[in-house]
Amino acid sequence: MQKGKQTPHPEPKNPYSLKGLLGQWGNSICSFLLLILGYLGETWFPFLVSGINIWLLAYLLAYLIVGLPVLYKGWNSILKGEVFTEFFLMGLATLGAIAIGEFPEAVAVMLFYTIGELLQHQAVNKARGNIKSLLDLRPDMANVIRGDKIISMDPEEVSVGEILEIKAGERVPLDGVLLGQSGNFNTSALTGESIPQNKKVGEEVLAGMVNLENFNTIQVTKEFNDSSLAKIIRTLKGASSRKAKTEQFIRKFAKIYTPIVTFLAIGLVAIPYLIVDDYQFNDWLYRSLVFLVISCPCALVISIPLGYFGGIGAASRNGILFKGSDFLDKITKINTIIFDKTGTLTQSLFEVQEVKENPNGAKDWMSLAASLEQKTNHPIAKALVKFVIEKKIPLLETVELKEVPGKGIAGIIAGKEVLVGNKLLLQENRITIPIEEGPDAATLIYVAVEGKYCGQFVIDDQIKPDAKDTITALRKSGIREIFIFSGDKQEVTDQVGKTIGVDRAYGGLLPEQKVRLWDDLKTDESRVTAFVGDGINDAPVLALADIGIAMGAMGSDLAIDSADVVIQTDQLSKIIQAMEIGKATKSIVWQNIGMAFGVKFLVLSLGAAGMAGMWEAVFADVGVALLAILNAIRINKIFK
Repeated sequence: MQKGKQTPHPEPKNPYSLKGLLGQWGNSICSFLLLILGYLGETWFPFLVSGINIWLLAYLLAYLIVGLPVLYKGWNSILKGEVFTEFFLMGLATLGAIAIGEFPEAVAVMLFYTIGELLQHQAVNKARGNIKSLLDLRPDMANVIRGDKIISMDPEEVSVGEILEIKAGERVPLDGVLLGQSGNFNTSALTGESIPQNKKVGEEVLAGMVNLENFNTIQVTKEFNDSSLAKIIRTLKGASSRKAKTEQFIRKFAKIYTPIVTFLAIGLVAIPYLIVDDYQFNDWLYRSLVFLVISCPCALVISIPLGYFGGIGAASRNGILFKGSDFLDKITKINTIIFDKTGTLTQSLFEVQEVKENPNGAKDWMSLAASLEQKTNHPIAKALVKFVIEKKIPLLETVELKEVPGKGIAGIIAGKEVLVGNKLLLQENRITIPIEEGPDAATLIYVAVEGKYCGQFVIDDQIKPDAKDTITALRKSGIREIFIFSGDKQEVTDQVGKTIGVDRAYGGLLPEQKVRLWDDLKTDESRVTAFVGDGINDAPVLALADIGIAMGAMGSDLAIDSADVVIQTDQLSKIIQAMEIGKATKSIVWQNIGMAFGVKFLVLSLGAAGMAGMWEAVFADVGVALLAILNAIRINKIFK
């Protein structure tokens, strides 16, 4: 990876920045005052100069202040080949109103359209604010300790292994392990949890966490682009590019809908000329213009993406990352959930309960096993290493390491070939196990050195406190089938499944066997599956499932990358919340669609019949859009 600072590209001007918004609000206020001035002046002091009403100048200036930007956007769209846009509709309708002498209404339509646009963009910015607050967590500098000096550097230039200084109140710039002293860290921006986490020396701290108290130091374990924060930022940036089917449909629909209503408006002027006896051109043109204003698809085009933005933002604030708005829709449809066991349903607070040794094996087998396992981040490996270190058994340098998915690891230490894993790993290497297995509900880790069985670690784990309640809540929410797919032995998997109440538990599975089982489940096309996992072994099924959900706090990088939804904590109950956010978002989106179409159809009909004027048209366009926006941002109130 090429390191070093890159020359920043100049940011394009944002018309909806604070400065831009203040300017546009100022223009809208000026236009409004001129509209009032023109209306009152025309009513009370109808002065004429050379047959021209001088108050029309106030109307014209009021129109140009708010109308020119809209007309400019419409013209630019035409030059790009996009003729039938909302800017085109507004421009055509208001210029037509001016042509037939309806000056106040032309100004009012353009003014309220502009105000509606400003409010819409402010609402979008607010909905994006929850996402932007995470994107803004990217640290600008990292303070690197080199000898007696502290050097401020771009985090992307810091190498793995370097020591960073973290003062109280500062944000951690890179993933690392705590060196100085234990302390409390605010993790709310990453996990949505308001309670600070206490981190002890040697424990992992993540980029984006805030050091709440003591001066501290960390040793960097990952480059910035591989850090947890960088992955979150990439996930959220990518989320906006994955559109839900509803959103995609509305965008395509608007492109077809707008030219249709334009031609209908033309027909509303032309056809009555052929069939109406007392045809009045200005009357039918006015109806046509009203029709155009009403038909503008603003409420749909803005409020629906805003609904999904709100859903993604509300989820991210609660420690749930959706990798696209399409997954907000999909999560509402799942009826079958499959769980991994270790680290997903269990706490991964493993402890070595017992050691069984082969007297004829290598005497240093525990040292060799722990030396190999210290190179991995699996919770079982950490428990094994901790046990050996507490026994004051020295660890050795690993020369070569190879992971065997679903079975364990192999490596070369001190010139010896070492295998550490489950029974399948040893059987694959034709190594017999003479000692009887441990308790049914325990996990067994076997060790072989130089092709000879040396012993086993009996390791136990605890079910997560919220696992059973989560399963119960899932069934109440409409999930019809719940399974466990685990690489652990069948007896352990059965015990966990029985305790929490799943339909069936499958144990002793390799990654490819998990895939085959999932394929079998999907032969029933009515099943919409979600897979919840955290390990390397889970990545294939996470990628295949209709919705892959990774438990991000303890999850492997591959599992997180393969998933569609990432739970930033280890709380299983967050799955319920993710489903609730998806359902609430979908409900709000369809409420907006129904409201927009319903009101527009009603007022369109009244406008075509001459029973609705420009003021009703403004409500049907801008008013409905604002109501839809208020409805869309409601999700942020629901999931605070």
